[in-house]
Amino acid sequence: MPSTTTEAIIRVLQGLFAMHGANALILSLISATPRLHVPMYFFIAVLATLEVFYTTITMPRVLVDLLKSKKSISFRSCLLQIYFFHSVGISEACLLAVMAYDRYLAICAPLNYMTKMTPQLCIQLVLGCCACGFVCPLPEIVLTSRLPFCGPSHIDHIFCDFPQVISLACTDILTSIMLDFALHTIAILALIFLILLSYMKILKVIVKINSSEGRQKAFSTCASHLIVVFTFFGTTGFMYMHLTWMGSGRYDKIVAVIYAFFIPLFNPIIYSRRNKEIRDVIRKTVGFPCASNI
Repeated sequence: MPSTTTEAIIRVLQGLFAMHGANALILSLISATPRLHVPMYFFIAVLATLEVFYTTITMPRVLVDLLKSKKSISFRSCLLQIYFFHSVGISEACLLAVMAYDRYLAICAPLNYMTKMTPQLCIQLVLGCCACGFVCPLPEIVLTSRLPFCGPSHIDHIFCDFPQVISLACTDILTSIMLDFALHTIAILALIFLILLSYMKILKVIVKINSSEGRQKAFSTCASHLIVVFTFFGTTGFMYMHLTWMGSGRYDKIVAVIYAFFIPLFNPIIYSRRNKEIRDVIRKTVGFPCASNI
């Protein structure tokens, strides 16, 4: 095995273990700390779980391809990878909108927060996100599975995805392109609108807070979520909200690496760095004296 391939496999494995380790740490800390058993941290725990699944769908296949000189995947396996990748991704996008709604209730209606955001509602919201995630990609999967493929079968990407597979069909793909663009654009813009609507109302409440300490505390509870929202929707928007697929393969692969591998690694780091309660729990549990100063 060439040394370059070995080094690439080692880097991928290191990234996989680091990502899983960071998310597993967040999950274990939230589960083991009673004072973190509140809706916000419940949603963060669910987000960490989705991040693990999100990367597991594609990363092992990348490792297999690095080990093989001839890289191949069956059409059925390719469709399954696309389906589960998009299902988890849409579930995560919906969860980010739910987390924005949670922050809206916590800041704009604090007296009624615990009576409205009950454990039952939290579970229902998460199940709704997952249901939406696993239903939305089905029309594209069905349409793609019925396309005729009789020409080149080389996918110029690091994993299977709708644009790269559809572009290989030996028929007019305009309908498929428009459907892919419309579905992704509507879903992304609708979720961004809901998130922005929540934060516009949050901002109106924050500016009315008299003390600067109160404003800072209110904003700090939203900062980590906003960072995750911008990075997630920024990269996915670049990938799917454009009609020109040809000639952008290099940039698509770079962005795909960012949102499929790096964002799931950095999300738990963002939440642990920006959230005082999580930092305090990490410091007490793991014993990092500098964690509170991060």
